[in-house]
Amino acid sequence: MKKIAFILSICVSISTIAQQPASFPASLMITPEKSNFEKTSSYADVMQFLNTIKTMSPLIHVGSIGKSTMGKDIPFAVLANPAVSSPEQAKQSGKPVVYIQGNIHGGEVEGKEVSMMLMRDILLGNLSELLSKQIIVFVPIYNTDGNDKFAKGLRPSQENSPLETGIRENGQGLDLNRDGMKMETPETKAMVANILNAWDPQMVVDLHTTNGTWHGYDLTWAPGYLSAGEPGPYHYTNSTILPFITDQVKKKNDLLFGPFGDFSTREGWPVKNFYTYNHHPRYIINQIGLRNRMSILSESFAHERFYQRINSTYHFVKEILTYCNNNAAEIIQINQQAEKNAIENVRNNAGLVSKGVRFKMVPTIDGIRNFRTYDYIPFKKEDGTNSLVKTGRITHIDKVNYYADFKDTVNAILPRGYIIPAALDSIVEQLKMMGAKVEKLEKKTEFKGEEFMIEKFTKANRKFEGHQMASAEGKFVAKTFTAEKGDYMVDLAQPLANLIFYALEPQSDDGLLTWNFFDHYLNTKGVTTQPVAYPVFKFFSTITTRKKKR
Repeated sequence: MKKIAFILSICVSISTIAQQPASFPASLMITPEKSNFEKTSSYADVMQFLNTIKTMSPLIHVGSIGKSTMGKDIPFAVLANPAVSSPEQAKQSGKPVVYIQGNIHGGEVEGKEVSMMLMRDILLGNLSELLSKQIIVFVPIYNTDGNDKFAKGLRPSQENSPLETGIRENGQGLDLNRDGMKMETPETKAMVANILNAWDPQMVVDLHTTNGTWHGYDLTWAPGYLSAGEPGPYHYTNSTILPFITDQVKKKNDLLFGPFGDFSTREGWPVKNFYTYNHHPRYIINQIGLRNRMSILSESFAHERFYQRINSTYHFVKEILTYCNNNAAEIIQINQQAEKNAIENVRNNAGLVSKGVRFKMVPTIDGIRNFRTYDYIPFKKEDGTNSLVKTGRITHIDKVNYYADFKDTVNAILPRGYIIPAALDSIVEQLKMMGAKVEKLEKKTEFKGEEFMIEKFTKANRKFEGHQMASAEGKFVAKTFTAEKGDYMVDLAQPLANLIFYALEPQSDDGLLTWNFFDHYLNTKGVTTQPVAYPVFKFFSTITTRKKKR
C-alpha cells in the first residue's frame, strides 16, 4: 500500500507541475498518467491527444511533416500567440522558433510524454506566458514506426520502467540519429525539409534517455558540438544557457543536472575520464551548429524510474523554453551574426584560411569538478582476478577529465565555392535537400582553384548504418579548371557555407565521400589501382577573359 500511495503522490505532483488553476479533462490525460507510469503512449495515443487538444485552443496548429517508412504521418504541433500555421507567418511575426523533438529513438519515450504535457500546460494551464516572445514547434513522436514495436526487456537499463517500450531504429532498421548527412530515411528528409529548412528554428532541443551510464545526475545535457561551424551559437549555449538552466532547476526543483558523458571502469577507479558523444553532423543536434543555430541534447537518467525521468525532462524543457522566451532577441542576434560571419568569411578569406575537416576528442581545460557518480568497490573473483562492482552509494570525485572538446587533425582551405560535374546530379540533389543553393552554369567558365588527387581510397570492413564508411588520402594540386555549360556551381557565400564545406570536402570525416556518395564514380575511374581526381573542383576565383583590342 505504501508503494501505491507513493506512486500516486508522484502522479499528482507531475500532473500539477505547472500548478495549473483547473484540472484537465480525462481526454487529455496521457498514457503514463493513466497507467501509474507503467505504460508509455502509442502512436494512436499521441494522435488522439493532438486531435483533442486542437479543439480546445485556438493557439495550436497540428499537421504532418511527412510520412514514415511504414506510411504513418509524423505529426507536428505549432504553438503561437497570435496563432501561426505557416513558416511565412512565423517569419513575419519576428519571433524565434524553438523546435522540441521527442522519440527519435523509439525506446526513449520521455520526450514524447513531456511534449504533450507541456502543450497541455502552455495552452490550458498557467504556462501561456511561454508564447509571448517565441513560437514553439513540437514533434513529439518523430520515430513513429519504432515507437509502436512494443516489447518487454528492450531497454533493460531503464529498470523495466515502463514495462514495454519500442525499438531504437525506424521502420528501415536505421538509426535516425545517425542520418543527418546521408539523409536516406523518409523521416530525416521530412524533418530537414519541413522543419529545419521551412521553419528555421533558432533553437533545437533533442530529447533522449541514456543507454545505462551510472553517473549520479537526474539528467545530463550537451550542446551541439563545435567543429567547422561558427563559434558564437555554441559558446552561448554551452557557457551561458546550460549553466544557467542547471542552476535554475537545482534552486526551483532540487534536481541535479550535469554534462552528458560516459565512463568505463576498465580505466580504473575512481573514474578519471568522462567522454561525451562525437562531433559528427550525422547527429542532427551537431549539424544545427553548421546551420548557424543553437541546439541542446537532453539525456534523462536511465536508472531512475519512468516518472522521475519524465519529471526531470519536463523541468529541463520548461526552463529552456523560459530562457528562450526571456532572451529571444539575444538568441536571434547571436545566430544572425554567426550566419553573417560565415558568409563574410567566404567573401573575404576564400583561398586564404583553412578550416578543420577531421577532428579528435580532447579534454576541456577545466574538466568536471565535484563529479557525482555511483561508487564502485573492488572484489576478487573466484578465478583470482580483480574486478569492480557498483554500489548503491553516491560518491563525489574532486575532478575528472571531461572529453568534450574537439581539435582539428586535418584542415582544408576554405574555397569561394565548388564545381560539380553535370553527371553528378545526385550530389546536387543531396545538397539541395540540405537546403543549399546550387546554380547551373549557363556557359563554359574558367576557375582558379585546386583539385584533390586521391592517392589512397579505403572502406571499412564492417557496415555501419548500412554503409561501409569510406575515406580518402591524397593531396591538393593548384589548377585552372574549365567548367562546361550545364555543370553546377555552389557559391559558398551563403548561409549554409559551413555545412556545404563539411559535406563536400574529400577528407571530411563525415562528408558525402564518407557515406559512399562517390563510390561508383571513383570505382569506374579505377581508384583502387591508380590516383584519381576527386570530381568536385574547389575554386577560389573566377577567371575573366578579356577581349583583345584591335
